Amino acid sequence: MTNPAAAIAAYWDAAAPDFDDEPDHGLKAADTRAAWADRLSAWLPSAPADVLDVGCGTGSLSELIAEAGHRVTGVDLAPRMVGQARAKLTAAGLQGRFLVGDAAAPPTGQEKFDVLLSRHLVWTLPDPHAALNEWTGRIRPGGLLVLVEGRWCEAGQSGVPYVAGAGALPWHRGIAAEDLAEAVRPLVSDLRIEPLSADAVLWGGPVTDERYALIARI
Repeated sequence: MTNPAAAIAAYWDAAAPDFDDEPDHGLKAADTRAAWADRLSAWLPSAPADVLDVGCGTGSLSELIAEAGHRVTGVDLAPRMVGQARAKLTAAGLQGRFLVGDAAAPPTGQEKFDVLLSRHLVWTLPDPHAALNEWTGRIRPGGLLVLVEGRWCEAGQSGVPYVAGAGALPWHRGIAAEDLAEAVRPLVSDLRIEPLSADAVLWGGPVTDERYALIARI
């Protein structure tokens, strides 16, 4: 891809106005919102924590994280996504910090976090292995890496084909749980996989592809 970062940012900027129309993006249905809140409660520490939400999109998970009492920082390459995330938390009366930048190398300097969360992001990354190395280095010892991922056909979220050259992205069709675990295992002390495909409420309806959460301790 020519200037992939610019192409990817433009794609997701164009997708931003309709992004929350997807049930698992906007979390507008009470049962879907509650299902994600329950999962995050199970994955994240019970005490207030510093959470980095990479590829935060419009901030729906960031909002739930802040609502649970955590200190959230969201990063996304698309300025319009970040603008919607900021507006979403402000409207809810919640605190959150949102930065425009490459989620693969978050612009947070030397800051460390208790949790790094990513949902459905790695398929968009030109070098996911480098991103995983970067992410684990941003987490405090004893902290958590939480990756919500899956294996699916190449697709974006705006109803139009993804950026030119997307077929060359290493994980452009997503990644199976076993393969992601293999990539992450050398970087962490332990990990587990939590299957999510059967929980239709999370997605606003039944899904037939592989979806899961990988939870790893640093």
